[in-house]
Amino acid sequence: MHISRVQLVNYRNFERASFRFNKGINTVIGENGSGKTNLFRAMRLMLDDDFLRWAYRMEESDFHRGIGNWRGHWIIISIEFAEVSQDEAVQALFLHGTGVIEDEAIARATYNLIFRPNAAIRTRLAQLDEDDHAGLAAILNAVTLNDYETVFTGKSTADFSDPTVYQELVGNFETVQFPAELHPAALGARVPGIMSVSKEVCFTFIQALRDVVSEFQGQRTNPLLTLLRSKSGDLDPAVLAPITDRVNELNSEIEAIPDVGEIRADIRQTIRDAAGETYSPASLAVRSAVPGEADRLFQSLKLFVGETDDQYEGAINELSLGGANLIFLTLKLLEFKYQKAKQACANFLVIEEPEAHIHTHIQKTLFDRLSYPDTQVIYSTHSTQISEVSNIENVNILGRSGPRCEAFQPSAGLEEPKIRSIQRYLDAVRSNLLFAKSVILVEGDAEEILVPVLVKEVLGVSLDELGISLINIRSTGFENVAVLFHDDRIRRRCAIVTDLDATFFNTDPHPDDPDALKKAKEKALGSQEAGVARRTRLTAFKDGNDWISVHYAPRTFEVDFVAAGNVELTVSVLNSVYSDAATIVAATAELRSGDVATYGKRILAMASYAKKGWLAIQVAKLVTGTTRIPSYLIEAIFTAHKPLSRRVLANMIDHRLKFHTDPAVISEAQVLALRAQVEAFRAGDLQIEPLREAIIGAMAGDVIIDVLGHA
Repeated sequence: MHISRVQLVNYRNFERASFRFNKGINTVIGENGSGKTNLFRAMRLMLDDDFLRWAYRMEESDFHRGIGNWRGHWIIISIEFAEVSQDEAVQALFLHGTGVIEDEAIARATYNLIFRPNAAIRTRLAQLDEDDHAGLAAILNAVTLNDYETVFTGKSTADFSDPTVYQELVGNFETVQFPAELHPAALGARVPGIMSVSKEVCFTFIQALRDVVSEFQGQRTNPLLTLLRSKSGDLDPAVLAPITDRVNELNSEIEAIPDVGEIRADIRQTIRDAAGETYSPASLAVRSAVPGEADRLFQSLKLFVGETDDQYEGAINELSLGGANLIFLTLKLLEFKYQKAKQACANFLVIEEPEAHIHTHIQKTLFDRLSYPDTQVIYSTHSTQISEVSNIENVNILGRSGPRCEAFQPSAGLEEPKIRSIQRYLDAVRSNLLFAKSVILVEGDAEEILVPVLVKEVLGVSLDELGISLINIRSTGFENVAVLFHDDRIRRRCAIVTDLDATFFNTDPHPDDPDALKKAKEKALGSQEAGVARRTRLTAFKDGNDWISVHYAPRTFEVDFVAAGNVELTVSVLNSVYSDAATIVAATAELRSGDVATYGKRILAMASYAKKGWLAIQVAKLVTGTTRIPSYLIEAIFTAHKPLSRRVLANMIDHRLKFHTDPAVISEAQVLALRAQVEAFRAGDLQIEPLREAIIGAMAGDVIIDVLGHA
């Protein structure tokens, strides 16, 4: 038996979300604040017997903030199980309240936690006339958490993540229409407390490893103590009696040492001399702190570990962060093994961000090895190493959209061959796209190296600050990855950047052409044909998909980089490419020629001679704020990154103003006035259009004007 689906409605940062899980190992990926911890907390409310009490103690903060007034709304957490065991005891559990009967046996079961107004409140809501907003407000204003109830149901048939279904079950607050049926069949049958699923499954949760040393010090959280209790059960006083007797004897012998007695007497006398008899303690003793009680003696056991080969074994607080975390994780896994041995009807192991402070090789090894028979494992992670080895079919991605969080399944709706292709393609570098707010796909090393540097130096922000992952496809097969970005899968923007490879010199054949020129013309024409075909193919691919955009370099990246106004920058790297003085002189003249056929051939010759990636590295070293970014790249970046926040845009404008200091072009008064407008825009007191007009007037031709055109 395994969890196949989890639905969250109005719970914390989830307005409505649906997660899909499979047998074996599953991975949950998401940025900070996207709801990974809240997903696991919701699952614990239903399946962790030690956490079940919190299901009956919901707070206002448990309601999704996006609904506004929480009063009257419901929180719904629904778990669906698949492949329910045909064992008679298991069937009895689910047949009673949570199963969906298929062929006279339970194969699929639903289990729901519903936090809703009690029957009296729901009855009053149902009696309201349509559009009676005053009556609705009167009822809701008086509602408190004491008017809410927590119920568990099963055998439900409703898709709780469907807004229409929610209105049918709960009501429409805008039109003031509430259902008269207080216990609709779609909610399922109420599950008696004695049939709690949490008592029948093995559920182990391993929280994010933030302060392992303090966890070992707590009596409740110490995993070693938990293991000892789990292994030994209740301590038998008769077994420990001989040990406690010897400890008490040892304590008495320590206290009887003459020096101990003298120190005790000296302390008592010194207190009397200092404070007088009236204010001195009535009694004072120096005793051994070794516990004599059986349970406390058992709790005094501690773990000592040697990280190196020098035979030294240190306490947990002496270990490295990674070493301590690995030990903690190991003990929790052993705790799970002990629980699993009790033969529950299902086994669930939920691990929150296991990668903290752990070496990348250990992360991958850990993920590969954490596979237990008849156990469903669910991770949350920020690690590209773990995501690289994750099965893309078993991945859920969380994303934030304002106060609301969404869940995506990247393989949804894809056929098996396509899924396998994506799986092979997503190595540790490319799997970074699963974590990004938006993605830019490029075809080569030059773009991968130069684009991040250009954005940072010219615009004053990094791609990371914008939440953009730039992924080098190393080919023009963009569809292999871009297929992930779709309404049915990852709902994030993906910009494809590729070259049209249009010819930029005369390719007409001539009888007197030498062989080398013939080949060059043929190659150029072939590349141009491929570019046209690629445009046709990508246009058809993205048709109807608003999450994908395609942006073309008219010729090639290197040629269009020079054409954008970066002639002198490319001249500056000639000494890094060539050593022959005559060649450098000739190349300088060609790059400065102003003729695309001439400088285009030279920059491509440089890329071919030095290799594109190496040339890009040399150019990147010399990029400054005055370097020009080709317009198609600006278009791609700010089509992928939408909307552009006021704060980020204002920061970019401030950065660009640093390069406009010539008093012959812009006066100090103009700069001050423009800065004031930028601050007004940042504060929300000025709209973007008047700001853009002011910038065009003061900073004509600046790259920020192109950015504003896409904001």
